[in-house]
Amino acid sequence: QMHLANFGGGLAQPGESRRLSCVAAAAALDRFSIGWFRQAPGKEREAVSCISSSGESTAFLDSVKDRVTMSRGNADNTVYLQIDSLKPEDAATYYCAAGLRRCTRDPADYRYWGQGTQVTVAA
Repeated sequence: QMHLANFGGGLAQPGESRRLSCVAAAAALDRFSIGWFRQAPGKEREAVSCISSSGESTAFLDSVKDRVTMSRGNADNTVYLQIDSLKPEDAATYYCAAGLRRCTRDPADYRYWGQGTQVTVAA
């Protein structure tokens, strides 16, 4: 069983950037595809983006595709999602998830999930 932890949420003003972290406890993430999902209150969970085990990034959500950057940390157990030019509609709880398949937007393809980190965007 692999445990993932999400960090980096909080209150941001519109236009600011936020870098979210996905950290695996006592495990390496380099062989996993890491997906990022978000869920706002009263809304369905939606796939934001994914980085494959080979380092290829895919943005699934049109509203953020020009504003997100994914990267893997120098340590094998960390993956980052940076969102630039935050908008109020970006406010949600963001989750990372790890899966052994290629990047997809289907949550069922990811076996391990972080607890989520909440991003609030307000002036």
